[in-house]
Amino acid sequence: MKASVIFSYTMEMEQEKMNVSKELSSDSASYHCSACHGDETWSYSHPIRGRAKSRSLSASPALGSTKEFRRTRSLHGPCPVTTFGPKACVLQNPQTIMHIQDPASQRLTWNKSPKSVLVIKKIRDASLLQPFKELCIYLMEENNMIVYVEKKVLEDPAIVSDENFGPVKKKFCTFREDYDDISNQIDFIICLGGDGTLLYASSLFQGSVPPVMAFHLGSLGFLTPFNFENFQSQVNQVIEGNAAVILRSRLKVRVVKEPRDKQTAILNGLSENGLDAEGGKQAMQYQVLNEVVIDRGPSSYLSNVDVYLDGHLITTVQGDGVIVSTPTGSTAYAAAAGASMVHPNVPAIMVTPICPHSLSFRPIVVPAGVELKIMLSPEARNTAWVSLDGRKRQEIRHGDSISITTSCYPLPSICVCDPVSDWFESLAQCLHWNVRKKQAHFPEDEDEDQDGEDS
Repeated sequence: MKASVIFSYTMEMEQEKMNVSKELSSDSASYHCSACHGDETWSYSHPIRGRAKSRSLSASPALGSTKEFRRTRSLHGPCPVTTFGPKACVLQNPQTIMHIQDPASQRLTWNKSPKSVLVIKKIRDASLLQPFKELCIYLMEENNMIVYVEKKVLEDPAIVSDENFGPVKKKFCTFREDYDDISNQIDFIICLGGDGTLLYASSLFQGSVPPVMAFHLGSLGFLTPFNFENFQSQVNQVIEGNAAVILRSRLKVRVVKEPRDKQTAILNGLSENGLDAEGGKQAMQYQVLNEVVIDRGPSSYLSNVDVYLDGHLITTVQGDGVIVSTPTGSTAYAAAAGASMVHPNVPAIMVTPICPHSLSFRPIVVPAGVELKIMLSPEARNTAWVSLDGRKRQEIRHGDSISITTSCYPLPSICVCDPVSDWFESLAQCLHWNVRKKQAHFPEDEDEDQDGEDS
């Protein structure tokens, strides 16, 4: 009796295997999801899912063959299309704003040879005049490039009084911040100075940002990995398109304000950066590389602001304020306020309180792409102030709001080696991360004596 039952069960299993085999052969042994992109085909003969073997030489996702997959150092699947088993997948979202890629595969390339370069120099620093002159002469005379500089840079008395630099200065293309739009005229950017020059370069481009090459000629230099000693070979390498690049995510910040009087409501039909007013409200939009800081300003009262995440109230901040930062900004003000330091390739937004009036209020990390909205609480005794990368500081009153989310325009920062090595090098050299005197080891004879006593 028992043997017949086992035989019947075995026959049923064999029949089921044959039916499954027929279904797979009718589907050409592969599954193609209609909800996914046309170039994503998963083979049943390769159960280990990862990224394609071929890698792109640009910062964009690789578009190579997807028939064979292997694991890489990236912890992310082939985003935005991911399958789960033979039939399930993530529904395609046309509003996808980020594509996560293995940082080691992000390389810079050019569709056309770059012809124009923006040189950003730290203002009021006499030590940078000679490097600035050498770089500009090299770019124009050796590489025959069009060099853009800010008009106020050429108004430096040391440059004005230099007669030998006069012929070169006449060849510059100049612009003025907040007046001239150069976003479609620059192929790549070179920064001379400290981290502030990179933040300033980011503020000049409210849309797509050209690749940025930053030379360490300032005080800290966490974001400026290049040394100026051998700048010729390094610039040539970038122009040839053979360099690693790290995509530093930015925050899209929208500040909406209630008009304070009728005259302001009429005059501000358009905001200072060209956004239409919303129902009589003044709307301004910014791209932020480091952080958005909301604080109590000059008031002696605690700040009292409500924080919403995707429309849901998550907490009320009572303290000196709150920092909303990118991974790049996690090593700046947020780190000083107690937040973790996050690698720039991690897709996230950090929310860090400043001296909160609660011991349990710890910094948190939320997924990139969520929308944070910050407003004054109805019970707030005073107004708040907001600053964006340390600039554009303005007062926030009742009825005003600040909306923050991940921007679809990252800042491509050119690396010396690769995104991981450069970041840890900056942690060690600039922030002296985990630097201490090493513990001395025991002498060998002492170890032997101790072993004898233990035995």
